[in-house]
Amino acid sequence: MAQRPIPLQVEQPVLLPNLNIQPASISWQNCTLESDHYVCVRQQSSDANSPAETVILDLKNLNNIVRRPIRADSAIMHLTEPVIALRAQQRTLQLFNLQTKARLSTYTHHEDIIFWRWISQTTLALVSTQSVYHWEVMTGTTDAPNPVKIFDRQAQMESCQIINYVVNDDYSWSCLVGISSGPGGGIRGSMQLFSKARNVSQPLEGHAATFGSIRLDGASQDTKLFAFAVRLQTGEAKLNIVEVDHDPSNPVFPKRLINVHWPTEGNADFPLGIHIANKYGLIMVVTKFGFIHLHDLETGTALFLNRISEETVFTSARDDDGKGVVIINKRGQVLHTTIKEEALIPYVMDNPACAEIAYKLASKGGLPGADNLYQQRFESLMQQANYSDAAKVAASSPRGFLRTRATMDRLRTAPTQQGSITVLLQYFGYLLDQGGLNREETLELARPVLAQGRKHLIEKWNKEGKLTCSEELGDLAKPHDLNLALAIYKAANVPQKTVAALAELGQFDLILRYCDSVGYQPDYNVLLQHIVRVNPEKGAEFAATLAKHEGGPLISIDRVTDIFQSQGMIQQATAFLLDVLSPNLPEQGHLQTKLLEMNLIHAPQVADAILGNDMFSHYDKARISQLCEQAGLLTRALEHNDDPSAIKRIIVQTDKLPEEWLINYFGQLTVELSLECLDEMMKVNIRQNLQSVIRIAQKYSDLLGANRIIELLEKYRTAEGLYFYLGAIVNVSEDKDVHFKYIEAATRVGQLGEVERICRESNFYDAEKVKNFLKEANLSEQLPLIIVCDRFNFIHDLVLYLYKNQQFKSIEVYVQRVNPSRTPAVIGGLLDVDCDEGIIKGLLASVTPSSIPIDELVAEVESRNRLKLLLPFLEQTLAAGNQQQAVYNALAKIYIDSNNNPERFLKDNDQYDSLVVGKYCEKRDPNLAFIAYQKGQNDLELINITNENSMFKAQARYLLERADSEIWEYVLSANNMHRRSLVDQVTSTAVPASTDPDKVSVAVKAFITSDMPTELIELLEKIILEPSTFSDNPSLQNLLMLTAAKSDRGRMMNYIHQLTNYTPDDIAQQCIEVGMYEEAFEIFKKHDNHVEAINVLIDHIASIDRSQDYADRVDTPEVWSRVAKAQLDGLRVTDSIESYIRAQDPSNFLEVIEIATHAGKDEDLIKFLRMARKTLREVPVDTALAFCYARTNQLPELEDFLRAANVADVEASGDKAYEEDYHEAAKIFYTSISNWAKLATTLVHLEDYQAAVECARKANSVKVWRQVNEACVAKKEFRLAQICGLNLIVHAEELTDLVRQYERNGYFDELIGLLEAGLGLERAHMGIFTELGIALSKYHPERVMEHLRLFWSRINIPKMIRASEEAHLWPEVVFLYVHYDEFDNAALAMMERAADAWEHQSFKDTITKVTNLEIYYRALSFYLEEQPTLLTDLLQALTPRIDVNRVVRMFLKSDNIPLIKPFLLNVQSQNKREVNNALNELLIEEEDYKTLRDSVNNYDNYDPVDLAQRLERHDLIFFRQIAADIYRKNKRWEKSITLSKQDRLFKDAIETAAISGKADVVEELLRYFVDIGSRECYTGMLYACYDLIRPDVVMEVSWRHGLHDFTMPYMINLMYRQATDLETLKKDNEERKAREATQQKKEEDTPILGSRLMLTQGPIGSAPSPGPYGQSNGIAPQPTGGFRAY
Repeated sequence: MAQRPIPLQVEQPVLLPNLNIQPASISWQNCTLESDHYVCVRQQSSDANSPAETVILDLKNLNNIVRRPIRADSAIMHLTEPVIALRAQQRTLQLFNLQTKARLSTYTHHEDIIFWRWISQTTLALVSTQSVYHWEVMTGTTDAPNPVKIFDRQAQMESCQIINYVVNDDYSWSCLVGISSGPGGGIRGSMQLFSKARNVSQPLEGHAATFGSIRLDGASQDTKLFAFAVRLQTGEAKLNIVEVDHDPSNPVFPKRLINVHWPTEGNADFPLGIHIANKYGLIMVVTKFGFIHLHDLETGTALFLNRISEETVFTSARDDDGKGVVIINKRGQVLHTTIKEEALIPYVMDNPACAEIAYKLASKGGLPGADNLYQQRFESLMQQANYSDAAKVAASSPRGFLRTRATMDRLRTAPTQQGSITVLLQYFGYLLDQGGLNREETLELARPVLAQGRKHLIEKWNKEGKLTCSEELGDLAKPHDLNLALAIYKAANVPQKTVAALAELGQFDLILRYCDSVGYQPDYNVLLQHIVRVNPEKGAEFAATLAKHEGGPLISIDRVTDIFQSQGMIQQATAFLLDVLSPNLPEQGHLQTKLLEMNLIHAPQVADAILGNDMFSHYDKARISQLCEQAGLLTRALEHNDDPSAIKRIIVQTDKLPEEWLINYFGQLTVELSLECLDEMMKVNIRQNLQSVIRIAQKYSDLLGANRIIELLEKYRTAEGLYFYLGAIVNVSEDKDVHFKYIEAATRVGQLGEVERICRESNFYDAEKVKNFLKEANLSEQLPLIIVCDRFNFIHDLVLYLYKNQQFKSIEVYVQRVNPSRTPAVIGGLLDVDCDEGIIKGLLASVTPSSIPIDELVAEVESRNRLKLLLPFLEQTLAAGNQQQAVYNALAKIYIDSNNNPERFLKDNDQYDSLVVGKYCEKRDPNLAFIAYQKGQNDLELINITNENSMFKAQARYLLERADSEIWEYVLSANNMHRRSLVDQVTSTAVPASTDPDKVSVAVKAFITSDMPTELIELLEKIILEPSTFSDNPSLQNLLMLTAAKSDRGRMMNYIHQLTNYTPDDIAQQCIEVGMYEEAFEIFKKHDNHVEAINVLIDHIASIDRSQDYADRVDTPEVWSRVAKAQLDGLRVTDSIESYIRAQDPSNFLEVIEIATHAGKDEDLIKFLRMARKTLREVPVDTALAFCYARTNQLPELEDFLRAANVADVEASGDKAYEEDYHEAAKIFYTSISNWAKLATTLVHLEDYQAAVECARKANSVKVWRQVNEACVAKKEFRLAQICGLNLIVHAEELTDLVRQYERNGYFDELIGLLEAGLGLERAHMGIFTELGIALSKYHPERVMEHLRLFWSRINIPKMIRASEEAHLWPEVVFLYVHYDEFDNAALAMMERAADAWEHQSFKDTITKVTNLEIYYRALSFYLEEQPTLLTDLLQALTPRIDVNRVVRMFLKSDNIPLIKPFLLNVQSQNKREVNNALNELLIEEEDYKTLRDSVNNYDNYDPVDLAQRLERHDLIFFRQIAADIYRKNKRWEKSITLSKQDRLFKDAIETAAISGKADVVEELLRYFVDIGSRECYTGMLYACYDLIRPDVVMEVSWRHGLHDFTMPYMINLMYRQATDLETLKKDNEERKAREATQQKKEEDTPILGSRLMLTQGPIGSAPSPGPYGQSNGIAPQPTGGFRAY
């Protein structure tokens, strides 16, 4: 008995480890599955330096794998979108779009989030330690609202690990699921069911839960259900299905409590997830151990149980289609389990108790397998006259196989009870409740409903999508409601009638949109004509829409224009053309011309507006220009005219042209044409056009050229025009001629004010030319001339011109009003012309002195030796209060020259320029120059003049008084040849005479700066050692000692004892810097600064003995501390410690401890530390003391010290003792602080291994276990080493080093024993199994295969493969490749190591699973060489996977085709050319004509001509017969017949002739048979080729060769056929005439253009023909009578 198929199918889309996902990352915490769309895995690389990454796998597209370096606590993907949600630090939540890389939302919660998941496309559920929240995040905005609290967790949920949270569709119910350890060791499930409407929670016991819905029989709405599964501690399992939120209108759903069968191997199993397959109404319960339970949702009945995963499952999700579930197990398998539709119903029906369930499942899911049951029930109910139930059965039949026309006919004829609706209507009612009607059902229901006037029902059902729309349904609805018919036509995709309905409804704007959406194109010309007649405005809009269609115009614009013009609709035509011509395309130029012509003739204003908007540029401008001129639109005529004569003709009519437009128009003309037009305007009417000409010339002056415009205006002698034109451009022009012409024109029209302005403001006229013109013009007012001469420095010319013309008044006007600053030049000019001094003095007296530049005036007069002329003017100026420096300079010069007491003036007056006056005096009197320079502090000039005149005493006093360091530096420079003379005067005269210490200090500093130590010492000794006011000055004493220290050290000791007011610290420091240490020591000693003195002895003199003697004499703690530090630095440790003890100074304890420890002075150090502990409680002190006890082996004192109060770092001391091998002391240290880890290590060194192991167990540290293990291995204490090793190997990172240690020491068996002992550990991991396998491969290869067979699933297979390859364990390598699904490598390994690893059956099983197709052909080559007898068996296994043609070519090349003959016969059904050719060739060689004939007849993919030519030459007749057959198949009739005749195979020849269908071939063969006298063949030809032989040929041959008896059967049959054909023709002719009559009557009753209103639309006019009859015009054909109401 065949095994029945199971109702589930399981697919594995992907294996996560194959995607480089670490097995450790495949867990509930790191791997999340929110839906069947994405898997999200967080993993940390085994390499500590590698960053963490998150892997997102798209299950819908397995090639879409996203890896991101994301580190987070948790990561979950959106249900369908590429959006990832991340949780960090248990509280911070972030959402990112992986495609746009944009952050969508961020939120930080106030509590730790311990569980979260997507519950809808927009909502995340957050479960915190206290409550449950819903967070709407996919709102489309960046600012998502904060999570909303739903309910608080109950007390029994606090200790649970939350594993799921589910809600129903409207969020009114939710359930929180958690698990915890049960009292008996199992897993206990707890749930909290919450009702949002009641705001209450109910605790339940359960492991998995979900919400769903079901439509019960007789219910109008879905019933909401809550289902949950539980595995009790007693081992009993139950499935609960209850109704929530009962709707009173629905039947009550009875609560279901179903006992669930639990397999015996799943004692520790529990429900992990429960999901509802909505399409079928089934519940799927998935358990942790990989079992799936299938139950009916309505009854809860168990239908199926099976195991779908061998590994434990940790997550599951329902697929989007509602057909199954997706799970992930610990191995990383992603398994998709779905219902196998073709097997579900038969499987359920095998159980008679579930027949009713199968019956309903088939209806709900449209599943096959129950059709017979439905058919039988339907027939039974019909026979029982239970028509209502029969209708219900037919309506709910699977896939609607009973919903046929025959069923409706039977239900229509069924009798109806009195007062009830018909059975057919009941049938339709059932269908409407369940879903919708098909086409026949819709039409059957619509007829009576519309007939009763209840079209609203049709509208309602259509909106609900329960009707199947069709053209017939629309035709039924159209007489009742055109809008309803329109909706039906659209849904049924009947475009012709849809367009007709839209046109009838006047919805013209929707026609084009609809046609584009369905790809339908009616005759728009006819349609537009109809719309224009009905609604012109809508017609214009519709025409524009057609013309501007995105895919190109749907109607000719010319045709549309003609339609509008034929109706006289100029306005609509204009609107249309303006709309469609807006792109302004060149090919539309004629239409633009037509639009403008039409409006220039009928509406010039409209044309003017169109032209004014510059919409078009491709029309006929010449034609439009002519029409514009005729219409009086002169501006438009000019704009469109290129003819110069026409332009000049029109442009002179300036009274009809807007002036501003005219001015702008000239900007479009060429320069030459513009000048010609201006000339024409001046010539025609200068009075009328002059203003326009001037404005045009002003605007386009730069373009036309000012000179040419000036020539034009001068041509017509219009000075006024020149004046106004040039006045507009002169301010912006830089042309000298323009400015001169303007001055000339302004002068001629009497505009002297403008002349004066231009002369004053312009910078571009020719001053010489203008000056000469103004002189010649002899103006009454000379101000313009004065301005020009003043600006361009023609003062002498001006003075000469005015003096000659006796215009003294103009000279006064110039110096008084125009430019008083030019007075010096005027005075100079008057002096040059020998003007009277009285006139000059009078002129000076008339000018305000403050406005005259005195310097220039003095220079002018002084250059002419007439300076005394200015004395009265200067004294008058000074008396008037003028304080100008130049006045005083001039007076000083006059007083010096006149020797009028100049010393008093120079000393008392501060207003003159000392530099100018001093320079004036240098050659006249150096003393006066010294006074002037000293007054003005002109240092360099003063120094120069005193040097030149040997005035060093005056210079020294000046320098001392000046007290300027820069000047001192200058005069004391080595380059100054007078420096010695100056220093002598400073030392002997200037400094002794001074009483100002600051000034003296400046001088001293100058000597210092100039590096003159000898001179400085001389100066200072004269000041300090000799009695003076500066003798006790500290600064000078310091300076003297510093200078002596630098330049004359022999005097230093004398100064130390002789002087008392210096600063000892500074001087001593300076002495130290220059190496005078004894002097520094003497200074500190003299002033009792013992600390600094001892520092000098120690740091600089470096005499520790002198330091110790000095400390004995002084005997102060500070000094002893300093000496102790020096002794310590000199490594005199004992002396140093004694000095510290005398100083009672423990402050430097750290350095003392360090140096004494390194020097081994432990006894001395103990003394110091005991002294230090009297005042200090420092950790380093106590620690050092303890360690000193350890180093001096004073272990009792050490124990006493540790027991007493101390602050020692015991652990550090123990570490140090351990490092320096004081293990007994280290043991005391570690024991005192109970540091088991380090104590264990110490005990190892003390060789107390048992105690070390005990301590390591207490420490429980990997490092300690490692150290103890290494020690035990080194001492060969393998038992203890194994104890340590077992605690190490559970840590994967320690395993490699441990193995390396054992191998390095050669303890191979001990290593294997350790690893074998570790296999049974609870924490045994993959690494242990792998390393054991590697060790066995190296040292016991015979045990490897056994190990692999037992533990291959827990081994790191790639690593084990490498080890096996290194050990040359090829069977084991193959085994590993196969179990790692690396079938390619397994097959290659078998072939490469055939002697060791090849086995035929295993190889055949492996080769069929490889992915690299090249391996197939390599395997064939391998078998050909190694195992040719098994080649056929291999080919049989590979047949579905290999390229047959390639295999044939491969064996042809090696000439081994006979080996694969069974294969060729097997694959010949594929009809491959290579196969057929090879097999045919082989059959010919074997002379197997029967098989060859079958091959040729059944498989035609070969070269027929080549094969036939080979066969026709064969010795056997059978092969030649096959050749003839091949020729016949390829329609080479003559060749085939010739071969048949040669071998006298006349039957074959006759068949060939009959098949050919050619009369000439048949006739030739017929005559051949007659010629050879074969009457039987002749008769056979007449029978076989009856239709191909002409009767006349037969009669001729029969008559000529006497074959009437053989011919007579043919003739009888011929006569019978002719009589029959005549009768048939007669009957067909009569039927055709009847059809034509009927068709003609129908055409007469049908309107020509369908729905076009021929009765109302009027004459068509010039409209084009609508096309041939029957062509689609966009208007649906309708009965003519329908329009009589119009």
